[in-house]
Amino acid sequence: MQARMTNPAMILPDATKGIQNIYKAIGASGTDGKVLELVHLRASQINGCSPCVFGGIKSALKNGETDERLHQVAAWRDSDLFTDGERAALEMAEAATRLADNPTAVTDEIWNAAADHYDEKELSAIVLMIALTNMFNRLNTTVRQPAGATW
Repeated sequence: MQARMTNPAMILPDATKGIQNIYKAIGASGTDGKVLELVHLRASQINGCSPCVFGGIKSALKNGETDERLHQVAAWRDSDLFTDGERAALEMAEAATRLADNPTAVTDEIWNAAADHYDEKELSAIVLMIALTNMFNRLNTTVRQPAGATW
C-alpha cells in the first residue's frame, strides 16, 4: 500500500508542534510508560491502524514491555499477565475508542476502576494518550499510511 499523501500532521508545522507539546505533557505526567503504550496499542488494534500498531509495538519494546504481553494485548481480558491497573486502563481505552458503538461507553464503573489505580495527573495522561492515538489512527487510515513508515 502506498500513502495517498504525507501525514497531515507533518504538512502543517503548527499541528506538529501542538501534538509534540501534548506528548511532552503526557511524558511529564509521571504515568508508567508501559501503561501508555498498552492503551495506545489497544486503541490502534481496535481501529485497525497498522502503522500505529507497528510503531506502538516498537515503542513498547523500547519501554521495557515484553513480547509475551504484547501478543496478549488484544485478548487482555483472558490473560493473567496484566495488573488490575493495566486492565482498568485497557478497558478505558476500549470504551473511549468505541464511542461510535455507544456514546456513553466510558461508564462511571469504567472511570472509577481506572481512578482506583491512577491519580488525576495519570488519568489525564491516559485519556490524552487514548485521544491522540485515535486521532492518529484516523489520520493514518484516511491517508492510507502503510505500516512500517516512520514520521
